[in-house]
Amino acid sequence: MSNNGSRAGNKSSWCLHDWAWPQIAEHLKTDDTILIPFASTEQHGEHLPLGTDSFQGLEITRRAAERSQTLYTPMLWFGYSPHHMRSPGEGTGTITLRASTLLDVLYDISKSLVYHGFSRLIFVSGHASNTKVLDPLLRKLRYETGAFIALYKPWAERYLGIVEDLLTGPPEETPGWHAGELETAQVMAYDESLVLKDEMRVVTGHAPSWLPAGFEKNDAAPGVNFQGFEYFALPMEHSEISDTGLIGNPLRASKEQGNQTVDRFANYLVDALASFKRVPVEIKDRDWTARADW
Repeated sequence: MSNNGSRAGNKSSWCLHDWAWPQIAEHLKTDDTILIPFASTEQHGEHLPLGTDSFQGLEITRRAAERSQTLYTPMLWFGYSPHHMRSPGEGTGTITLRASTLLDVLYDISKSLVYHGFSRLIFVSGHASNTKVLDPLLRKLRYETGAFIALYKPWAERYLGIVEDLLTGPPEETPGWHAGELETAQVMAYDESLVLKDEMRVVTGHAPSWLPAGFEKNDAAPGVNFQGFEYFALPMEHSEISDTGLIGNPLRASKEQGNQTVDRFANYLVDALASFKRVPVEIKDRDWTARADW
C-alpha cells in the first residue's frame, strides 16, 4: 500500500522521515513504539566500508519495522569510536562522537519522541562500543519520563547467539569480530559492490606490544588474559590489536549467509516488539521545557 494522500501512513516505508505529521499522529493512536537505530562511521579494515556497522544496523531495523509495522527514526550514522581513530593524518576517515556528545544527541532525540507521544523507545545499536557509555542515558530517560526503554544489540562477537550455526569459522578465527566473517557477509547482503574482495585476507588479533609477557588476547574486547584468567580490562587502540583493522577471516563470508543473519536478528526483534507493545506504560511528563537550552 502507498499513502495516496491518506492519513493511514506511508506503508511503503516505516521510517519517520517518510511520513507527514498527521500520519504520525494517526499512527500513534494505536502504536506508541519506535525504533531508534544508531551505529558508527569507522574503519573496518582494508576491504569493508566505514558504514559497515550502520548498514547492518539499518537493514535489521528496516526489516523488523516492516514486519512488525513499527516506526523507526533515521539512522544516526555516528557513534563512540575513539579507539578507531588511528594516528593523526593517517586518513582512515573514522568519525567519533565524545561520550557526552553521543548521550546528549540520543537524549534529545528521545525527549523529542516522548514529547510527541511515543512511550516505548527501542534503541538498536549496530556498534558494540556504543554500549560502553549508554547505561546513564537509558536510566535517565526511564527515571525522568517513565517511558519503556530497551537496548537491542544485534551483533555477535564473543557471544554468537542465534547466528552461531550460520558462521563457519572456528573460535580461533573469531568469526563475529571486526570486519571478519559475519560483518563481511552482512555488508555483502546490504550491497556486495561495497566489499573490496581483492583486499580480503585472514588477520589474527594480538595483544598490544607494550603489554608485558604473559598477557594475551586475540580479539578487540577490553579484557586481557593473564595467568589463564581475565580480570583486567585496559583502554587500548584498535590499531594496537590489529595492524589493518580486521580481526578474523572474511574469506568465509557469503551474501546468502549475510541475508540469513540479518533476517534472524530482524525476526528476533519482531518477536520482542510483540511483547514490548503489551507492557503497561505510564508517562510521568511529556513536556520538555529545556528543549532550547545550551
